[in-house]
Amino acid sequence: MKILALDSTAKTATVSICENERLISIYSVTAGLNHSETLLPMIENALKTAQMTVDEIDMFAISDGPGSFTGVRIGVSLLKGLAFGKQKICVGVSTIESLAYNLKDFDGIVCPVMDARRDQVYNALFMAEGGKLTRLCPDRAIALNELEIELKELTKDGKKVYLCGDGYDVTVKNTGLVFADTPTLLREQNAYSVAQTALKKYESDISADYSDRNLTPTYLRVPQAERERLERMNNN
Repeated sequence: MKILALDSTAKTATVSICENERLISIYSVTAGLNHSETLLPMIENALKTAQMTVDEIDMFAISDGPGSFTGVRIGVSLLKGLAFGKQKICVGVSTIESLAYNLKDFDGIVCPVMDARRDQVYNALFMAEGGKLTRLCPDRAIALNELEIELKELTKDGKKVYLCGDGYDVTVKNTGLVFADTPTLLREQNAYSVAQTALKKYESDISADYSDRNLTPTYLRVPQAERERLERMNNN
């Protein structure tokens, strides 16, 4: 199965082309949140490198959140546009889970964190063992001090904690925890991991409806613009 996958939930946008588990091409660009300008050329370059056309793609995969509200919305809208009318498989996966996939071969607790500001991170916890991930909790927005307490409890028996995601620095800075070393490249969003997480999701339930109309952004908090609108309404 030929898979086009993308992630635009943070400052780094990434696009990959895979055939099942085989990576054919991958592009990553760190250009702030200007994904509306960078994603389409990246997709075109990835397809060109793979010597494919978009019509040859069997599955479109995307990390549909959580993350930057703008980045998530841009990515989902673009993928829906690419897939529209093609009747191809479209799979949205958790940004957090696809980040965890990067570290599935490190035995211990995998702790993806995405900076949600206001001293919070988007997060979930996974147990990695033997190259497999077991989810320990759902995706959530959690205060850093609460995450610190939770991880201290989970590591009483000496388990290692592997950190990844764009909230890496803020988590290290604002908690008193010692994290196991992880390669810098494995801390960031990776479209190959999105593709593999999507493939696993599809294979676990091939009877589900994976049409493009079911692709929607996943927000764990109300977007700032909506919060400001509600505040104005409450103040009037």
